[in-house]
Amino acid sequence: MTTNTKLQAKNVDFFYGRHQALHGINLKFAENRVTALIGPSGCGKSTFLRCLNRMNDLIPGARAKGEILFDGDNINAAQTDVVSLRRKVGMVFQKPNPFPKTIFENVAYGLRVNSDNDASMIEEKVENSLRRAAIFDEIKDRLHTSALGLSGGQQQRLCIARALAVEPEVLLMDEPASALDPIATQKIEESVHELKNQLTIIIVTHNMQQAARVSDRTAFFYMGKLIEEGDTDTIFTRPSMKQTEDYVTGRFG
Repeated sequence: MTTNTKLQAKNVDFFYGRHQALHGINLKFAENRVTALIGPSGCGKSTFLRCLNRMNDLIPGARAKGEILFDGDNINAAQTDVVSLRRKVGMVFQKPNPFPKTIFENVAYGLRVNSDNDASMIEEKVENSLRRAAIFDEIKDRLHTSALGLSGGQQQRLCIARALAVEPEVLLMDEPASALDPIATQKIEESVHELKNQLTIIIVTHNMQQAARVSDRTAFFYMGKLIEEGDTDTIFTRPSMKQTEDYVTGRFG
């Protein structure tokens, strides 16, 4: 079955000041697939993830070279509307970061920012987003209470719902379950499995088992370079590169 390429990195270098964090990354992401980025701490996988919606622009002295094509257009081009890009390429961070507002207003926030002021439409989109993030049934009677009263796992799924509300085409997830207990982690993974039918997901994870469970493809990064990428099953059972084998079998990490 052929799939369309949604995002593509071409010869991407990235620098924090004089320090080069990424070296010549070439990687394609197919529509409606989950790709896991794996590798030891400091290998560049989160830096690369943030390149995909130009979140690194917020860091003084940071700069990227090369092209990142989103539906064929280079997002690194000077004329790119970065606000529009981040609406289409949403992001969920390692630590849940709900706003100090109600659960409902957390999800509605992006819709209001985008000038969607139809109250019934907002209500419908909030409920739909919470359902897609697999949390609605747990919190439907608490929508107008503070989001800060939710558990860590619920807060993270709320942040996923908030990202989904503006209907992104790609969802970036940076270690979304690293701070969560096993039950909350399972719920996040179930959400990822459901969501890939509707969008493209790229997830950074330290957890080898999680990468194996949730992803269709896996890319292994080491010291700022892409060492190998391919079908997840192949990367974990028959990798081409010795470095990849050593990492996925736990010889280093």
